[in-house]
Amino acid sequence: MNSAKNNTPGWEVVIGLEVHTQLKTASKIFSGASTAFGSEPNTQACAVDLGLPGVLPVANLEAVRMAVKFGLAIDANINRTNVFARKNYFYPDLPKGYQISQMELPIVGEGSLAINTEKGEKIIGITRAHLEEDAGKSLHEDFHGMTGIDLNRAGTPLLEIVSEPDMRSSAEAVAYLRKLYSLVTYLEICDGNMQEGSFRCDANVSVRPVGQKELGTRTESKNINSFRFVERAIEYEIERQIDLIEDGGTVVQETRLYDPDKHETRSMRSKEEAHDYRYFPDPDLPPMLLEESFIDGVRGTLPELPEAKYTRFIESYNLSVEDAAQLTVSRPIADYYEQVVEATQPSTNASTNTATQADAKLAANWIIGELFAALNNDDLTIEQSPVTAVQLAGLLDRVKDNTLSGKTAKQVFAALWHQEGEVDAIIESKGLKQIIDVGAIETIVDDVLARCTEQVQQYKSGNEKVFGFLVGQVMQASKGKANPGQVNQLLKKKLN
Repeated sequence: MNSAKNNTPGWEVVIGLEVHTQLKTASKIFSGASTAFGSEPNTQACAVDLGLPGVLPVANLEAVRMAVKFGLAIDANINRTNVFARKNYFYPDLPKGYQISQMELPIVGEGSLAINTEKGEKIIGITRAHLEEDAGKSLHEDFHGMTGIDLNRAGTPLLEIVSEPDMRSSAEAVAYLRKLYSLVTYLEICDGNMQEGSFRCDANVSVRPVGQKELGTRTESKNINSFRFVERAIEYEIERQIDLIEDGGTVVQETRLYDPDKHETRSMRSKEEAHDYRYFPDPDLPPMLLEESFIDGVRGTLPELPEAKYTRFIESYNLSVEDAAQLTVSRPIADYYEQVVEATQPSTNASTNTATQADAKLAANWIIGELFAALNNDDLTIEQSPVTAVQLAGLLDRVKDNTLSGKTAKQVFAALWHQEGEVDAIIESKGLKQIIDVGAIETIVDDVLARCTEQVQQYKSGNEKVFGFLVGQVMQASKGKANPGQVNQLLKKKLN
């Protein structure tokens, strides 16, 4: 089957996402058991998580606070009265036989999120976001044909964020998912660790002939935990459904599992409807009433949101939209960038405002270029960077005061990355200080011109391309330490 890439003449794709966001609380949603990841199996599930007779759940106030924080950030309706319900189904990793969730009265009502598409900004509706507990985990490896059950995750607080079916391509779905990921990590309500299952997605996909108002039959691909896999799973499902219909078949409403190794979705079970779960209000948890003072208190803790920070970076630092987007994709990256800008010494060769914007642009170039490349190469997050914001600022100061050239600055950065010392000590120990003495540079230029007579004649005969060769010879002779601007100036003066 060929990848659809959403090139579907005659067909319209309809996509809605259900995103399970694990809330960053220290304890579970209805018990005091720890939510720490990586403990020995079945060591962090208490009597409440297992639903043993006689226990009573108590709602975690911090989980409630985080849900409200998210609702305010997407300008959603916060339901002052919301109700926990029992969602009844049998599965081996659900020891109670039901999951505590929210159905008719969720904590967060309708809101929206704006995404950028090839055609411009698009608003994606968010139907609801509700609190619920996670189930345990079934393990199928190393049990010789049997399944192991780890209940450590049972009772972990989740905020399930349900979109409207407003997306029309896998690209839009991934853009929405990335925007949502950025938001929940900015709000610090989720650690965003997709490998650990902290942020995972169910993709509802259907297709219909262009012009048809009625929605097609949808399938749900479950628990996809990477942006790339979400895109590939959706593309596969689009192609599968169209091929099936065009061959005279019908799409069955069902739950499917995406297999990234085989790049395919396969059927798990028929898709349940809400009535199949026999929802009813949990008798052990009374309706939760949120006072205005509580909501106002949460509103006061909202940080600067990604959209506002993106706009401010463009306006305050004169960054391009591309640079601003990369530097605000996560809160730690944005914070690192601003720490670098704040720690650098202002340039002295221009007005204060112009100097600040030039310094901000220089910091952006180094972070997006050198730092991001090093982080990517070593598979590190910016929080794990061996080069601190203060160290990078110190390096940029030495570029601005002409102590370092662009080439030698990269050598110093590499030394910082390998933790060989501080900026000035590295420059001294490696002899990297830039030559800015005009007389010294002029001597090197004269030597190069004297031994490159053929290239000099070519230049004077109109071959200006050879100028770059001569600059390179001077830089090589100075071991990369000559000031490039002065080299260019002196060469042009002597050649002309």
